[in-house]
Amino acid sequence: MTHRLPTTTPGLSGRDAERLAEALASRDVTIFVDGTSLRLPEGAREAVVDLLSRLTHGEAVTVTSAEELLTTSQAAALAGISSTYLRNLTTQGVIPVQYRGTHRRIRLTDVQAWLAGREAPDPDVPAPRPGG
Repeated sequence: MTHRLPTTTPGLSGRDAERLAEALASRDVTIFVDGTSLRLPEGAREAVVDLLSRLTHGEAVTVTSAEELLTTSQAAALAGISSTYLRNLTTQGVIPVQYRGTHRRIRLTDVQAWLAGREAPDPDVPAPRPGG
């Protein structure tokens, strides 16, 4: 299997965003590839509509393959951190790692769990008081 790096596309603005939002409002989405119309399965269709919707809201979108095991470079790119920082997290046991010979492999779900944990408030840290 060929490993492709994630690609990031900036969100749309102005008339481009408006036109795409209007087209998506009907929820009747037809995909054309080289002049041939295709009906996507529901899951794929929803993924494409979600991606396009995010672009209309001005959000940058990153597209990547969801492989079970990632290299340290792939995991770091997905997490938005340096490879060195990711290796440190695996050495510290913060993110679990598997070895294939001398090469580290990280599960996609472990990177996603680590990212989700960073977004959640720490229950051991008191919430700031209003006004101070």
